[in-house]
Amino acid sequence: MDIGKGKTTEKMSFTEAENRFTEEKGRGTDLLVPYARSNIERCMCSLCPVQADSKCAQDKLQSSGKAMKDMPEGEVPNPEDVPGIYCSTGKATCRDLNFDRECICGTCEVWKEYGLEEVDPNNHFCLHGRAT
Repeated sequence: MDIGKGKTTEKMSFTEAENRFTEEKGRGTDLLVPYARSNIERCMCSLCPVQADSKCAQDKLQSSGKAMKDMPEGEVPNPEDVPGIYCSTGKATCRDLNFDRECICGTCEVWKEYGLEEVDPNNHFCLHGRAT
């Protein structure tokens, strides 16, 4: 599987639920970052200053965290319920984010793994949409 700027990794296997959401969100485009539980768990968006004061994002963070703990292994929450992994799912649905604050996408292991410094957009995915 090619990732980012010519990096290659082993072919990743995803669960049926992860594949379903990835295919739904990726219609008509090459989805660079799969919507997968492993990526959700490593995502740094929950620590991002852009959504630190967002009541909407904080409420979703709490409820999606609880939902993931209660879900069977291999299941993933609905992307609209997760305040993060925007590089995969696209723009944030919360409207109370502060886009004037510093973006921390470049510190994220998901961002690094998929070589997102070479894509457009390469930051503020919550504002600009998913990596393509």
